[in-house]
Amino acid sequence: MPARTLKDKVVVVGGASRNLGGLISRQLGEHGAKVVVHYNSDSSRSDAEETAAAVKQAGGDAVTHQADLTRVAGVEGLFDAAIDAFGRVDASVNTAGMVIKKPVTETSEAEYDRMFAVNSKAAYFMMREAAKRIDRDGSIVTVVTSLLAAYTGLYSVYAGSKSPVEHFTRALSKELFGRNISVNNIAPGPMDTSFFYPAETDDSVAYHKSSSMNGELTRIEDIAPHVIFLLTEGWWLNGQTLFVNGGYTTR
Repeated sequence: MPARTLKDKVVVVGGASRNLGGLISRQLGEHGAKVVVHYNSDSSRSDAEETAAAVKQAGGDAVTHQADLTRVAGVEGLFDAAIDAFGRVDASVNTAGMVIKKPVTETSEAEYDRMFAVNSKAAYFMMREAAKRIDRDGSIVTVVTSLLAAYTGLYSVYAGSKSPVEHFTRALSKELFGRNISVNNIAPGPMDTSFFYPAETDDSVAYHKSSSMNGELTRIEDIAPHVIFLLTEGWWLNGQTLFVNGGYTTR
């Protein structure tokens, strides 16, 4: 991205109604970007509208769009909405995900299929559509998990459904050579959001906290600036997974 600026750039953000996606969207607004705020269900509509309003108040522009990203038509429609609203796409950030924590022996086929649909299939087709819609000089960022570098049980279908995204990222980053489009992943540690707590106990939360450099969970404020970096000054990074987690895991 030669200009290394987000001013007037069009960024599609998957899972943008709240938590990390919401914060990234608001920070994009502060940089003067035009944001397509994706949300999944009617229950997230008001949060998405609040996020879009915050983007505008910060100095950017925004539209909201509802879509089921586990359906290819939903992903295509999200990028169509970006083109309809702003005429082009310059970057995409996908924060959408789902977590289940349980032993392999207790995981159902339906849970397996749902996890791979949300964490793997949706990520793949978000990347595909971004690659089709971005002309050149752009960025594609996907949020994965630091558990990709962990040796642990109970997260088999969560980390397992995120792991293919690393391979998708490497392949796509090579395929886009010549168009100056970088493709990378951000792998946060366990984040202090509503997404994290339902799968955990008090003891496991304490363990996750003890595994970071300051005894705390990762905050969304720790992650969003790194996403902005990849979309701007960090454009030369390509095909990488960045473990941004305070030392929670490393490789």
